[in-house]
Amino acid sequence: MSQQIHSHRFPCGLTLVAEEMNWLESAAFALLLPGGVVRETSSQGGLASLTTEMVQRGAGSRDSRQLVADLENLGAETSASVSIAHTSLGGAMPAESLMPVLSIYADIARRPIIPADQLEDARNACLQEVRSVEDDLAQKSMQKLRMQHYGSPWGRSSQGTLESVASHSIDDVQNFYATNFKPEKGILTVAGKFDWEALKDQVANLFGDWGGESNAPDTQVTGEMGYTHIQAESSQTHIAVAFEALPYSHQDYFQLRGAIGALSDGMSSRLFSEVREKRGLCYTVYASVHSLRDRGSVIAYSGTTAERAQETLDVLVAELLRLHDGVEEIEIQQLKRRFKRSMIMQQESSTSRAGSIAYDWYHLARVRTIKELSQIVDSLSSETVNRYLAASRPQRFTIVTVGPKPLTPPV
Repeated sequence: MSQQIHSHRFPCGLTLVAEEMNWLESAAFALLLPGGVVRETSSQGGLASLTTEMVQRGAGSRDSRQLVADLENLGAETSASVSIAHTSLGGAMPAESLMPVLSIYADIARRPIIPADQLEDARNACLQEVRSVEDDLAQKSMQKLRMQHYGSPWGRSSQGTLESVASHSIDDVQNFYATNFKPEKGILTVAGKFDWEALKDQVANLFGDWGGESNAPDTQVTGEMGYTHIQAESSQTHIAVAFEALPYSHQDYFQLRGAIGALSDGMSSRLFSEVREKRGLCYTVYASVHSLRDRGSVIAYSGTTAERAQETLDVLVAELLRLHDGVEEIEIQQLKRRFKRSMIMQQESSTSRAGSIAYDWYHLARVRTIKELSQIVDSLSSETVNRYLAASRPQRFTIVTVGPKPLTPPV
């Protein structure tokens, strides 16, 4: 199946990237604007999330109620999120609704009302997110791990703290929006059934005269790595581990991804079989590859009982190290089949493709086609993966535990 992928950068700095999937009757979009966590100062935790909540409460001539009603009438299922680098607005809808939905989102991005009388409702929604993390010790351990491993601002969470979210005023929200919601370095991706020329003209009409540049990210603080324990009155212990690895843009990224797939993808993977099934040490365990634009990590997690926590940590780190002794060909072949299934399924989802296109464009400034990805996956073998693993043994670990007592980190 040939792919038709288009891109166009408008003078305002916004780049439109779109993939035609004309066998579908749907379309999806993702609008990434440089209003992510890195745009907050160290005292503004959660401000990007609060601002994202507020810009969706009425825009243009529509108040909050009318905005929701119009999107529902168009059959749009919408979402919004804040990542380290971006505020992301997106949605999926019947193909014929794409143009009017984009028109509404042009108002949300460019002409939000930001109603002061709804600030407390929006704040309460954000505070609930903060409280949910406090109650979810697994998520708390991962948040602390990223902050300790990457430092500030790249390791911050999007939720902020109860204190920081409670302190934000309507002026803070309006200033954050005015300073950061700009088209320069913004990305709009579309996937599904559409006409490219008509789409490009519509986006030019909606966003072409938008102006302004966003501010620079906050000062970078290097992560401390090492070991940290967070005391919690619980019968469980949550273990989070990270070590430095390759970013998505690196030419050997898929060698790393293949290795971590053998370690953690599926019920036949090493972590599942060795740590959970054979030894019965934990109720959940996994590892994944995490990528920022210019650096990456392998992040692993396990949840276990307090009594078995030390052994679980020891075995988890031992498996991470043993991986670099090499993988077997059967592990890579099983992983390649899972990769192929995932690529096939992605071609049935406009939402999935819109997200993948945005991810590719941010990290690579281009889109990897399914053909290119298939060739990369086909080229993987135990020989190529083991060559990478032998040359990239972890030198230092970042470890965070949350539970009733600290553990002894492996040397």
